[in-house]
Amino acid sequence: MDMTAAAVGKNVPQKPGLAPDADLPAEYWQALLDDPRAEARSVPSEAALRLDQMPKHLLRVGCRRCARVIEIQKVDAVRVYGREALWKDVARRLLDNTCADRTGRHEEDGCWPTFE
Repeated sequence: MDMTAAAVGKNVPQKPGLAPDADLPAEYWQALLDDPRAEARSVPSEAALRLDQMPKHLLRVGCRRCARVIEIQKVDAVRVYGREALWKDVARRLLDNTCADRTGRHEEDGCWPTFE
């Protein structure tokens, strides 16, 4: 018991901790920036690619809401929407043009695309 009482005073940190609303120290941010994983850049998903950058010749988009799947050949998509069009925009238009779930409420109307 005496050893525990003597150790209580020794374990007190020399510097008080940060308050919950205090800014983090510069050393913390520098350590994050120095981490080699900070340089890793994510590979863009297929949805963010332009049509002329798509590796597949058959493009497929599905709806999470109504489980519909629409396929279009890359050549046809380029002919209709142009080479510079983003695949996610083209997929959204394809789903919206044939959407069967119309409730009349803007928040609920339309399909929810999933790229396969």
